[in-house]
Amino acid sequence: MAAGLEYGLKGIVWKRIQDTIIADCRKSKVWKILILDPFTTKILSSCCKMSDLMSEKITIVEDLYKNREPVLEMKAIYFISPTAKCVDAFIGDFKQKPKYKAAYVYFTDYCPDDLFNNMKLYCAKYIQVCKEINLSFLPQEAQVFTFDNPGAFNSIYKPNSLDKMKTLETLADQLVTICATLDEYPGVRYKNKNMENAKTLAELVDNKLARHYELDDSGKKKGKTQAQLLIVERGFDPVSPILHELTYQAMLFLLYGSEKEALLNEDDMLWVKLRHKHIAEVSEQIPKMLKEISASKKQPDGKITISNLSQMMKKMPSFRKELTEKTIHLQLAEDCMQQFSNNVEKLCKAEQDLAVGSDVDGMKVKDPMRTLLPVLLHPYSIHDKIRAVLLYIFSLNGTTDENLSKLIQHVKIEDEREYILNWKRLGVPIITESSIFSRKPTRRDRSQEQTYNLSRWTPVIKDVMEDAVENKLDTKEWPHQSECPAAWNGSGAVSARQKHKPNAQDERRTGSRLIIFIIGGISFSEMRSAYEVTQAVKSCEVIVGSSHILTPTSLLNDIKALGKEPMETFTIEERSNA
Repeated sequence: MAAGLEYGLKGIVWKRIQDTIIADCRKSKVWKILILDPFTTKILSSCCKMSDLMSEKITIVEDLYKNREPVLEMKAIYFISPTAKCVDAFIGDFKQKPKYKAAYVYFTDYCPDDLFNNMKLYCAKYIQVCKEINLSFLPQEAQVFTFDNPGAFNSIYKPNSLDKMKTLETLADQLVTICATLDEYPGVRYKNKNMENAKTLAELVDNKLARHYELDDSGKKKGKTQAQLLIVERGFDPVSPILHELTYQAMLFLLYGSEKEALLNEDDMLWVKLRHKHIAEVSEQIPKMLKEISASKKQPDGKITISNLSQMMKKMPSFRKELTEKTIHLQLAEDCMQQFSNNVEKLCKAEQDLAVGSDVDGMKVKDPMRTLLPVLLHPYSIHDKIRAVLLYIFSLNGTTDENLSKLIQHVKIEDEREYILNWKRLGVPIITESSIFSRKPTRRDRSQEQTYNLSRWTPVIKDVMEDAVENKLDTKEWPHQSECPAAWNGSGAVSARQKHKPNAQDERRTGSRLIIFIIGGISFSEMRSAYEVTQAVKSCEVIVGSSHILTPTSLLNDIKALGKEPMETFTIEERSNA
């Protein structure tokens, strides 16, 4: 396994797979076939390589849903989700003519009784192992997990959604698997302000955790561990996911989507080092690294270009891998900087002023409309203008019906006003009478922190992480669904559990964990915050997750897809046919 994957969630998931699926494989010396559904394919791809599987006598990896030739002399391992579609496909492999000698079945989480009974009815004599291994999540990064379910947003927030409770139940089951995989039985809390879904999910998770941990492997009831699980909804911070995030990771994703994921993962330690840095910093660092290599091999100093690097690689074959890695990042960083210099700089300044409420000199923005107007008058894209309008509205905690109507006309989205109006579905104030604009919550003072002028905004979730670790969360705003252990009292309590370890990563493993789940998607800036707080505290590891990772464009499209409002009014009312 690559060095970058030996720690964090990916390492933990791979160890779980080794301790269950692989351990059973080792008992039988024969070569086996591994059969996966689309979700488990992503789980396995995220934490191991084909060579890892080959070394464990797994010779072929197959797709559960595709036609496969029978291999009667081989045993098959099924790592699948406990859904009717997966179980039906499994039964199909054995019901008429068996495709394999025997089956080892591993479900990602709890398999409903009706599905399990169906399997027994048709396939009992072929099933040698059937286990639920509590791995129903994707370890996106060392401290980030998702459930690979962007559709959860629509199911939860669409008015009169028929599958809202089913979706929340599924999310709760999956959250139990992340806790089980981490061997944590956390106290559960939720954000208590226009956040009914957070409360419902907290209740579901807490009940399911209690059932899961009723008896442990030794027949004893498991007590609470040094962990907290906080549940919050997307409307809690509408600003972070629509701002331009100028870190290397966020800009790459904006440019290329997920197509670079194969290249950029935690195998690449340079990527791990650079991904959360501002793009300007990355653009300075990579050429310096390349010059250091050049100087160490006594190459002539000069401007670092892709062409020059090509020549260097020919002359220095032993350094080819190191140079190739850095050259890829140089090219990608240049692409990001090109995008940044083309049209983003002035727009980002306006966004930051509106989000933070002050300019780069710390002067309060007294008239947000004066900040917004230049954006509306410039030929930016419609989406960029919508984002600026939203930031203006968020900065005021809502605007008047009349003012909103003018803004919608100015951006020319009269027929697509849902981009703005539907934020109300998330509990975000959009229309407020001018006399009752509500007060914005107090933020932590970060005026002394060093930041780039165009990256002054700090995600609200970072305040929450720091307050939770310091035991400063208000119990009215963050009620306990279940109490955490008395020992959890922030960073001070963690020290009591510390043992001498050689590095900070190992230290965090013996400390406490803060797990945060955001209903409705997570942004790159919020993912970054988990690493920043963990690095600062060291004795508490922060892990964040959601149903999926957001981009500003994907979130706006999800908001719009929640349905149209009645044309004759701007008030947010549910329609029976929405």
